[in-house]
Amino acid sequence: MKAIVYERTGDPSVLELVDRPVPEPGAGEVLVRVAVSGVNPTDWKSRRSAAPQGWQIPGQDGAGVVEAVGEGVGGELIGERVWIWEAAWQRPWGTAAEYTLVPVRQVVRLGDASFEVGAALGIPFLTAHRCLTAGEFMPDALRAGALADHTVLVQGGAGAVGNAAIQLARWADATVIATVSSAEKAQLAAAAGASHVINYREQDVVEEVRRIAPDGVHTIVEVSPARNAAIDVQVLRHGGAVCMYADDGGGEVTIPIRPMMVPNARWQFVLVYTEPKAAKAQGVVDVAAAANQGGIRVGAEAGLPLHRYALAEAAAAHQAVEDAAVGKVLISTSDA
Repeated sequence: MKAIVYERTGDPSVLELVDRPVPEPGAGEVLVRVAVSGVNPTDWKSRRSAAPQGWQIPGQDGAGVVEAVGEGVGGELIGERVWIWEAAWQRPWGTAAEYTLVPVRQVVRLGDASFEVGAALGIPFLTAHRCLTAGEFMPDALRAGALADHTVLVQGGAGAVGNAAIQLARWADATVIATVSSAEKAQLAAAAGASHVINYREQDVVEEVRRIAPDGVHTIVEVSPARNAAIDVQVLRHGGAVCMYADDGGGEVTIPIRPMMVPNARWQFVLVYTEPKAAKAQGVVDVAAAANQGGIRVGAEAGLPLHRYALAEAAAAHQAVEDAAVGKVLISTSDA
C-alpha cells in the first residue's frame, strides 16, 4: 500500500510517500481502506513537535470502507462505509494512507453521507460538540430541538471548528451568532447556517450581541480567548460558559474575577483528545446522528470550502493547513 510517513519532526518536507505492506488487524481492530483523509492543525503541530517512535503516518480523521476485522470484532462491519476519529492519537497508523488500522470503537458507520463529509467530522465536530455541551445550562447531548431556547456565540465562524459549531448548533435549533473578520468570511458563516453574522472589524461585537440577545448568550465557542476575553465577559449570560479550544492570538488570557463571579460564569478549556470519556462517547453518537440526518454538510455552499490533494501531495496539504487555509483540507488516498 501507499502511505505518507515521517520519521523525524520538521516542516512538511519530512513527509515521504512510501510503500508498506497492508497490515493485518489485531484483536479489537479493523482494517479500513481509506478513501479520504482529513487534515487538521494538530496534524502539523504533532509533526513539528512530537518525535515519532520509529515512524508515523499522520492523519486523525478519515473515511473509507472496512476491509477486514480482528479477533473479537463482528464480521458484519466488513464492507461498511465508516468515518474514523483519532486514528493517529498515540498510535502510528494515521489516515494518510491507502489503508489504516483503527480500534473498532474509533470507526463509526457513515450511512449515506459522502466520504468527504466523513473525513471532515472527527476533530472539528467533536471539538465543537464538547464546546456546545460543557456549559452549566447546556445539554449533555445534542439532537433536534436540544438547543431551541439557547443562544450561542461562535467567535471565528469561518474556521473549521467554528463552522462545525454553527452547523451542530443549528441542527440542535439554537440561535447562532457568529463573528468574522471579512465580508467573504461572513458569507461562509451565513452559508453554514449562522442566524446572525457580525464583522468584528466593522461592528461593535458587544453592542450587536446585546441587541440580539439582551440577556446574553448561553455559551461562547472561543478560538481566541486572549483577544476576545473582554468581549466575552460583557456578553455572557448568568451561568454561561466560555469554551476555549484554541489559543489563536496569544497563549495567556486575563479574566476579571468579580464580574465573572456574580453570574457564576464558567471558563471551560477544551481539548478533544483528553476530554472526559463519557462526553467523547456522546459526541461521537451525536455527530454521527447529525451526519446521518443530513445536518452536516461540506463545500462552499455549507461555508466549508474544500481543498483537495492527492496522497502524493500530502506535504502541500499540510502546508495549506499551516498557512491557515479557510475551509477543509482533504487528501484523496486513491490518487497516489
